[in-house]
Amino acid sequence: MIITELMDGLVCNPLLKDLTDIKGLALDSRKVKKGFVFIAVDGAIEHGLVYARQALENGAFAIIYESQGSEGFELGLFDCYKLQVNDLALKLGCVADRFYRSPSKELDVIAVTGTNGKTTCSQFLQQLMPDSGVIGTLGWGEKGELNKTLNTTPDALDVQQILADFVRLKKKTVVMEVSSHGMEQGRVNAVNFKGAVFTNLTRDHLDYHGSMDAYLNAKLMLFKRAELQFVVVNKDDDYSEQFLQVTHGHVKRWAFSAKGNKSSSAENVSAEQINYSLNGISFFVCQGNERAFVQSDIVGDFNLENILAVITVLLAQGYRLETAAKKVKELTAVSGRMERFGGGDLPFVFVDYAHTPDALEKLLMGLRKFSSQQLWLVFGCGGNRDKGKRAEMGRVAECFADRVIITDDNPRLEKPENIINDILSGFRGKAPELIQNREKAIQSVINRADKNDCIVIAGKGHENYQDINGVKQAFSDQKVVKQALVEKGE
Repeated sequence: MIITELMDGLVCNPLLKDLTDIKGLALDSRKVKKGFVFIAVDGAIEHGLVYARQALENGAFAIIYESQGSEGFELGLFDCYKLQVNDLALKLGCVADRFYRSPSKELDVIAVTGTNGKTTCSQFLQQLMPDSGVIGTLGWGEKGELNKTLNTTPDALDVQQILADFVRLKKKTVVMEVSSHGMEQGRVNAVNFKGAVFTNLTRDHLDYHGSMDAYLNAKLMLFKRAELQFVVVNKDDDYSEQFLQVTHGHVKRWAFSAKGNKSSSAENVSAEQINYSLNGISFFVCQGNERAFVQSDIVGDFNLENILAVITVLLAQGYRLETAAKKVKELTAVSGRMERFGGGDLPFVFVDYAHTPDALEKLLMGLRKFSSQQLWLVFGCGGNRDKGKRAEMGRVAECFADRVIITDDNPRLEKPENIINDILSGFRGKAPELIQNREKAIQSVINRADKNDCIVIAGKGHENYQDINGVKQAFSDQKVVKQALVEKGE
């Protein structure tokens, strides 16, 4: 592909004829190679043109740059082909889509959005659908072979490159977690989505969006896409009808419910005769006059919503109800999502990513009924993020756990003591125990707990680091839990 073909209709300055074959695109000057085009967007901290010289030294023959913020750079000093673009960040998806020859049009791309459940639903769907891949918080690829991603929804350039790789790997379906940040920043602007799934909407990311209305509107953008063929919503969520209402008339609408709720504008899927235990979930799934039995080893009553979402997507993809119900038996737990350890003569320990008040409440309520003695909770809140939810997390912890230990959870650049004080402001009765060192907190609780107790380690889930003072230090809740259980069992 040549520059003329890539940038037709997108540039501000005259598009000169250049027959140089583009070898690649890069937002990071360190990834530029000979024959690449360097793309300089106006970032939150600095303009990409700061790194233009390095990109040229690494072999870039052209620079595509954002107009906004470029005024202070002496572009004449850059001996290369220069293309100026207004709103480059929002057009980047189109540029990348052109370069990679519109890979999403050769795939069934299904987007999953919502505050909680995106990762679990996406990973579950990838497990059950043949020739499929996944893009999300845990990485991109397929089960057991995930490549790391920097964000839940990668940048627009990486998204298109990953989709092109899936085409090359002959995948048929790709399930993608789509965050509110990803929507608002245009990371998926040029992706052709076949379906969209809404899990739920509760408080999160208000440090970025500013209000729940703004957060909601960012999510709704996905369901307004004209190319969608079907949507799936959680009818048990108060916002579900808003997601159904903004879809185009030709879109097939589906709604699932664990509580018998129905939508008059959608095909409804529901659960009946539900049974929960520490060994899993069983229920009957119903659609119209059809009914099928479902058995899963996945634990947690909130996971019923995730399983129903998965079944509904399979139905939207053309599966029969009986077939979809039987496939659920194949599901295995997702890393850091209600991941279970212990049992027998040792307490059950659950590692979960729950880091919002709603997710934590559902997690604790789901386990409380199975804890024959005490329900322990170890948790903290991340630094430099939505401070308003910290007191709510404290309130939830006090209400639904018997023993609470507050510890560090990615304090980042904040003082851990300040974060802890914010959490403590949500407590109204007896103050919880404080053990700032996360490893010691987990070890202490497992060492003290009885075999009939349940322990929840919440907030970090799959993460393999602690972000302290801007430095990511190796740390895994799972590793600490496993070692502590071994030592307790000796």
